[in-house]
Amino acid sequence: MSNDANSPRLVYLDHHATTPLDPRVLTAMMPFLTDQYANPSSAHHFGRQAQRCLREARKSVQHALAASHESEIIFTSGATEANTLAIIGAVAGRQWPDEGHIVTTAIEHHSVHAACDQLKKQGYSVTTVGVDSEGLVHPEDIAAVMTPHITVVSVMLANNEIGTIQPIASLADVVTRHGALFHVDAVQGAGALPLNVDELGVDLLTISAHKIYGPKGVGALYVRRGTQIHAQFSGTQEYGLRAGTTNLAGIVGLATALRIAIEERTLEAHRVSGLRNKLEHGLLAAIPDARLNGSARHRLPGNLSLTIPGIDATDVIQALPDIALSAGSACTTGTSKPSHVLSAIGLSPSEARATVRIGVGRWTSERDVDLAKRRIAEVVSELR
Repeated sequence: MSNDANSPRLVYLDHHATTPLDPRVLTAMMPFLTDQYANPSSAHHFGRQAQRCLREARKSVQHALAASHESEIIFTSGATEANTLAIIGAVAGRQWPDEGHIVTTAIEHHSVHAACDQLKKQGYSVTTVGVDSEGLVHPEDIAAVMTPHITVVSVMLANNEIGTIQPIASLADVVTRHGALFHVDAVQGAGALPLNVDELGVDLLTISAHKIYGPKGVGALYVRRGTQIHAQFSGTQEYGLRAGTTNLAGIVGLATALRIAIEERTLEAHRVSGLRNKLEHGLLAAIPDARLNGSARHRLPGNLSLTIPGIDATDVIQALPDIALSAGSACTTGTSKPSHVLSAIGLSPSEARATVRIGVGRWTSERDVDLAKRRIAEVVSELR
């Protein structure tokens, strides 16, 4: 977040909600926002040129995911559309529509749960598997609910609130052994974790640009060749799976952001986790009864979820105009219900409301961490 010399320093620590646009991504997008504005579906020279750029972006994402063919990459308007297309589209594409059964977990993103709820209303069965106190999904729990009629299993790569990373390859072994499709929402893990689709063992995988320092309003769905999914609204774009004029600027932004994230992932993960650890240790020392949520070992480099008894997270956020934090998922802001993720790992409603989520990111500095540590501790003390 930019700071001018005459204004108070502002520290952005909400990178799980969204990330700022990387200037390198903006540079790559600019030609398609100005003079290269042709529709890739047009037959004239300018349209064909745009089509070549679209294909280059698609091949870039294919390479980033280690997919076998560019046709496995479907560009969407974002993660919600991609998750919906993956789950509902996969159910519609199976051969036994009257016997479809979906398996997911208690801590998935709201868009996954919404897709499952929609299928429930259509008469399909949905099984929701629980997680342990760290937010981990155990392969044996998935295996226990598998039946011959399971159509698709959907498990996120890393959680957007507590940062817990799931054992996706182990879960994939269970799912594929039972003949079901495996969908992974990799939105929060993209950029921080490897996304080799064969090593993960996935059939469908979702990513979103705005979580990896790309633009909002664009995402992608990986669909393994041979996997049948049905479009959710008729169109001729994206191999017949979407409708609407192609968002070429956004797609180029997504491809560029993903490439940068992968190239810089190892060094950036080390830097970000170091800053996160410094902030975590400082806050736990300054607020002795604060406690960590999620897995201390298997979590995203920049994630820090802390429950601070005796406070309301909303009050902390409002008392910190210079620090951007979250009380949980940005998708639940304004609701009175406690976080479904925090409830799933065993927190009471009052504990969930006393939980703050901190997301360290690409431009977070040592100075930012020092300021945030001091200000958060001060505000908690004042509120108590």
